[in-house]
Amino acid sequence: MKDLLIRPYRPEDAAHLARVFHRAVRRGTGAHYSLVQRLAWSPRAGDGADWHARLSGIETVVAELPSGPVGFMALDAGQGFVDFAYVDPCVRGRGVAATLYAVLEGRARTMGLNRLQTEASRVAEPFFAARGWVVLHRQVVRRRGIGLPNALMEKDLAKGVRGAEAAA
Repeated sequence: MKDLLIRPYRPEDAAHLARVFHRAVRRGTGAHYSLVQRLAWSPRAGDGADWHARLSGIETVVAELPSGPVGFMALDAGQGFVDFAYVDPCVRGRGVAATLYAVLEGRARTMGLNRLQTEASRVAEPFFAARGWVVLHRQVVRRRGIGLPNALMEKDLAKGVRGAEAAA
């Protein structure tokens, strides 16, 4: 995508990313989750302070166009857990998530992580599966008393590396 910049999270991104998350949940998941589920998942956009607290302590990368942030992904390196993967529906299908993911996985490899896990929504599951992730089990998480089905997924980063070393 032309003019797309992938960069580290900055504190001034927090309110923008709260809105990206909110739009991604409310508008981007309608084919997979009911309105009641989407309202429970994201009842409002949230404020920047809440989001800064959530994103500042983990490895967060932001996709930005000249108009502002349009997506983000975050990795809790201590846990090897991809905690957020959201793209504004206005740019969905244009390579933003793939680009964010490539950067995040590259950083995980550089950090020496051998395995990543995530709780993938029904929307995100095919995206992760196409990149070599496997479903460990399906589960229902609760948000404001409402069940949201998702999948605990994992990717073995060392698997491809060992295969490449053997071929060399």
